[in-house]
Parts: sequence; C-alpha cells; structure tokens
Amino acid sequence: MDLGRFWRHVLMSPMRAARAFPGATLDAIQREIAAHEKLHRGEVCFVVEAELETGQLWAELSSRDRAREVFAMRGVWNTEENNGVLIYVLLADRKVEIVADRGIDARVGPEAWIRIVADMDRFFAESRFEEGAIAGVRAVSDLLAAHFPARGEGANELADRPVMM
Repeated sequence: MDLGRFWRHVLMSPMRAARAFPGATLDAIQREIAAHEKLHRGEVCFVVEAELETGQLWAELSSRDRAREVFAMRGVWNTEENNGVLIYVLLADRKVEIVADRGIDARVGPEAWIRIVADMDRFFAESRFEEGAIAGVRAVSDLLAAHFPARGEGANELADRPVMM
C-alpha cells in the first residue's frame, strides 16, 4: 500500500470536502446540469467522494475502478439510450474520472474525456472547484448535445443534484 495515499485519505474528511464543495457550489452545479440537460437527451451525474475507506486502500482500489463502482451504484448505466455520464471526483487523490455509458462512449473517443478531465484538473489544482465542475459539466453536455440532441421535452432519468459521498 502507498502510505502517502493512505495518509491523504485518513486526513481528508467530509468537512474538508464540504469546504471544497459547499452548498452554494452544489447548487450551481445542479443548475448547470439542469440547464444543459434541456439541450440533449443524455444524463449527467456528478459525484464527489471525500476519501476511500481503509479496506479499499488496502485493496489498492484505483480512482478509476471506484468511479466504475459508483457508476453502477448510482444507476448511471440505466438510461433509455445508454447515454449517462458520471463525473466523479475523489478529493483525497485529487482525481477526476469520467465514466460514460456505451451509447455515448461509442461515439466519443477517449481523448475527448481526457481533455475534459485535464481542464477540470487545472481548475481544481488552483482550488477553483466550482469553476472546474461547471466547466466539466458544460464540456460533457456539449458532447451529449452533439450526439444526442434534444427532441422536445425529455425525461429526467437521473437526479441533477450533485452527490457528496
């Protein structure tokens, strides 16, 4: 086990996460998701996890693998057109992961997701979490709008409110 990673997770707390993503920031992200989902038929889910549990660290669970678990747990895969996208932030590792369902992932190459994560990382490195989150939601939504444009009033299959874990 990486002891540096272990201590980053031990020292991270829900209170520290709430300082990075306070209620006003969560409100802003929610508004952004709701506004952009009117432009496409996809679903965007935003999750912030403060830290992993000790057992997950001992098992050397990567942020990518954890994002895939959260993708399944949150039911992001369960949209009508298989076009759900999870934006997952693991604060203790300062990692952003994007997991896209097969409907959108088949149309968007990995380089697009990598670019979005890199843009978000630049904001987050400066502790500009709200700006980075909104930039990520907009970029993901632009891809969804290009491949799944809106057709009238669509169903909102996943909650727009960001989740703090």
